Amino acid sequence: MNTRHIAPTFITEERVRDVLRMDHLIPAIEQILIDFSAGIVIQPVRTVLHLAPQEGWFGLMPAVCGDIMGAKLVTVYPANAQLGLPTHLATIQLFNASTGAALTVMDGRLITEMRTAAVSAIATSLLASDRVRVLAILGSGVQAKAHLDALSMVRQFEEIRVWSRTQEHAARFAAENNVVAMQTAEAAVRDADVVVTVTGAAEPVLFGKWLKPGAYVNAVGAVGPNRRELDNEAMQATVVVESREASMRESGDILMSGSSIYAEIGELLAGSVRKMEGQRIVFKSLGIGCEDIAAAWLVCRALGLDKGGQTLQISKACSRP
Repeated sequence: MNTRHIAPTFITEERVRDVLRMDHLIPAIEQILIDFSAGIVIQPVRTVLHLAPQEGWFGLMPAVCGDIMGAKLVTVYPANAQLGLPTHLATIQLFNASTGAALTVMDGRLITEMRTAAVSAIATSLLASDRVRVLAILGSGVQAKAHLDALSMVRQFEEIRVWSRTQEHAARFAAENNVVAMQTAEAAVRDADVVVTVTGAAEPVLFGKWLKPGAYVNAVGAVGPNRRELDNEAMQATVVVESREASMRESGDILMSGSSIYAEIGELLAGSVRKMEGQRIVFKSLGIGCEDIAAAWLVCRALGLDKGGQTLQISKACSRP
């Protein structure tokens, strides 16, 4: 019996940054979302261990995507911001789904950052009007910057506004990115065509009375059944999600407002559910494991570390280097 075992390569965040490109990531994530809603991906809702003393949580996000199996281990420690550390940290491990052999291990922080924004860009491209003018971003952290970059790839905005619960953070973000800092969330949102909520809030920061008719919202920041960024009026909209099952367990925005889910984004992308027109749409993003696996496999392919060679594929989109 051949017992030879090759230890998996570890890929640092720096190497991920060198090779992971948003223009490759967006089509890969789009395809994996279609595959997920079609039932091709095997994936449970993430398991979360809450850590009360640290006010943080530790999550396990496994998925099997074609020939690739993997899991992301993710931690969220809000207090890290005061320590100069990222609040979200992650590690991703990939396996050959046929043999169970480990392929690689990589830092998942940047992947989490980029794939979250990529999903919002996909949803914005599909669901927002083609005639948008104003983008409002509530939040000024890592995801605010990632969303600014990703959404600017799919829509051209004439005006971009930012608001943060800490005004100096909004001012710094505005100066670094040539956008306008607003004193209040309401001022940022009024007349905006596209709104992004990427805060650490547990209570609503976006109120429906501020939103113009037909506004499109990417609701990203609140994860957990008791956390929300949008009030009930804002959630009176056509609600689109990544995963129905995950949303009915993890989205306080949906659960606490009693909103119904119209469709998964993968269903709309595939055309199996008709896209709604001319009304407010809220895309509630929680993040699902297959997105991380697709992004990690792109990194492996780009670095030539796909040990299974051309025979291992998640999908046609994800097989591109």
